[in-house]
Amino acid sequence: MQLWHVGRISHPSFQPDGAAPVAPSAVRPAGEVRTESGRERFVTPRALQLEEIRDVVSQFRTGAENAKKAGFDGVEIHAANGYLIDQFLRDGTNLRSDAYGGSVERRVRLLLEVVDAVSSVWNAERVGVRLSPISNFNDMTDSDPTRTFGHVAARLSARRLAYLHVVETGTVTFDWSALRRAFAGRYMANGGYARERAAEALQAGRADLVSFGVPFLANPDLVERFRRGAPLNEPDRSSFYGGDSRGYVDYPELTEQTSA
Repeated sequence: MQLWHVGRISHPSFQPDGAAPVAPSAVRPAGEVRTESGRERFVTPRALQLEEIRDVVSQFRTGAENAKKAGFDGVEIHAANGYLIDQFLRDGTNLRSDAYGGSVERRVRLLLEVVDAVSSVWNAERVGVRLSPISNFNDMTDSDPTRTFGHVAARLSARRLAYLHVVETGTVTFDWSALRRAFAGRYMANGGYARERAAEALQAGRADLVSFGVPFLANPDLVERFRRGAPLNEPDRSSFYGGDSRGYVDYPELTEQTSA
């Protein structure tokens, strides 16, 4: 079960009493959010107070407890893709001057507190973390991603987690092998991988695991297709996050195509 908090990537229409979304700092993201009444521009979020940050950590702990009660095998902390923890990690969105902002040592504090809280519910070997060091999704930037995420990986390495899940896509050059070396545990690669490229990365030791996102959306039987070397359905990107069942339950499975 993936646990996450969207932070500023929200809208007052989703919040109690129409309140502003929260974030490390009052930095408005570019772009739009899909609301019940249609697309709306993101608004300027409200910076979290120190006591509210403690509440956020508690919310992640509660999420971990609920995942265990529901029978999941483990949890992944979503610290990527421009959502709240990622907003704290990167200096383009974290302009704080307190214990949670400024240096990378302080910007990583929220993530480490969340990891420790979740690991008090699950053994660390059942906890993973997802990062996206150079992704600009949701209007994210960092002045020195190599230093930021090298430090993050090293601090997480000491926690002896199940794995580090890394989105290896973005708009700037990045040394993924150095990040892998900074984390002593299992490294899961993600981002634009096809079957052949994934197999080659595993064989070469550039990753211990490879995850697939978009291919799974269009291919509910992706594992079987990989096993058989069968062709994949093309994803309909216009249906992504569309708000209804289109693009989620209507892709044909391999057996359907074979019998057609």
